[in-house]
Amino acid sequence: VGHYGLGFEHYCHFTSPIRRYPDVMVHRILQECLDKNLKPDKKMDEKCKHCSDKERKAMEAERAGNKYKQVEFMQQYLGEEFDGIVSGVASFGFFVETVLHKCEGMVTVRDLSEFDEFKLDEADYALVGMRTGKKFRMGDAVRIKVVAANLEKRQLDYHWVQEDGKVALDITKAKGVTKKKK
Repeated sequence: VGHYGLGFEHYCHFTSPIRRYPDVMVHRILQECLDKNLKPDKKMDEKCKHCSDKERKAMEAERAGNKYKQVEFMQQYLGEEFDGIVSGVASFGFFVETVLHKCEGMVTVRDLSEFDEFKLDEADYALVGMRTGKKFRMGDAVRIKVVAANLEKRQLDYHWVQEDGKVALDITKAKGVTKKKK
């Protein structure tokens, strides 16, 4: 495959062989090259695909576990407001990571509908309000309110808090929202 950024047609990277089996494989191949005893391994493609598949599954499991713990943690903050940074935008809303806890949740365009109708501007990587021109871009600082923490779905729902302190969607109107226990 090579390395696009470095402009190399052939490229290999590895870390300490105690961490990842593919690194052990690379070390063995390099040793065979140094010993001038490189033997073709007909199953190398299969081994590489297997390792890549297992590594992807491990990363997915790690992300799912981390997200579960984030949602579990944020349940205690239902109804509370936090500063956050927009970490992604999509046609259906924008993702926000809280500054204090680094927990990512979603503000949906449906929840913004009382403020404005938002459309994705793909060229600008932004959600743009059709009437107001209000933009939400990656890296923007925003204030959010934690309105739902669904462990089963591993999902945090936030509502955007406008600069004047109003929540874009009144929490009492939201469906299926678990209010903070007192």
